[in-house]
Amino acid sequence: MAEKEAHLNGAYYGPSIPPATRNYHRTGRGSGCGCGCCLLKLLFNIIITAVVVVGLAVLIFWLIFRPNKVKFHVTDVSLTEFNLTTTNTLHYNLAVNMTVRNPNKRIGIYYDRIEARAYYEDQRFATQTLTPFYQGHKNSSFLNPVFKGQQFVRLGAEETSEFNEDRTGRIYSIDVKLYLRIRFKVGWVKTGRFTPKISCDLKVPLSSANGSLAGFPETTRCGWDF
Repeated sequence: MAEKEAHLNGAYYGPSIPPATRNYHRTGRGSGCGCGCCLLKLLFNIIITAVVVVGLAVLIFWLIFRPNKVKFHVTDVSLTEFNLTTTNTLHYNLAVNMTVRNPNKRIGIYYDRIEARAYYEDQRFATQTLTPFYQGHKNSSFLNPVFKGQQFVRLGAEETSEFNEDRTGRIYSIDVKLYLRIRFKVGWVKTGRFTPKISCDLKVPLSSANGSLAGFPETTRCGWDF
């Protein structure tokens, strides 16, 4: 019996021990960032960086040059004819004098296209293209659109009633608008083109002796619209 027990010493005859399991991680599967996710993160980082760089460039540009808005004023106007026939044909003769002031010290402006339009009751009745020009720093320029001729205008009952009231008072509400295509020059650098619109709301007396704007100061400021 003792011999049998000695034979069993050092050996294990219990249940088998399972081998240790190994975990294998396959790239691109399960959790973790795939190619699409990483690409989106990279694109997002590029966009954020570009926005920050552009913002800093705009801030530096403003701090250096301190750009100011160009000022448009109507200084004189003459209306010698403004008659609407029974067939809705408008006969007109309107002359407008305008000043354009560039208050900037380091910024010049190229006026590549200047289209002047005249409106009555939101109906355009005349258009004139003015001569392009370059405006230097701290400079004032002058525009003199003249509208003369006849044009069919489509006025409804309400607009016709407004015209009759204006004709009785001999003062007409006329809008003169400038449609521009401009570029800015900063040093040797020229920007791309911008297309702002300038609006001048006028009260114009018929056959005025001195061309002053009735009910308004001698100079009427015009508004910008991008």
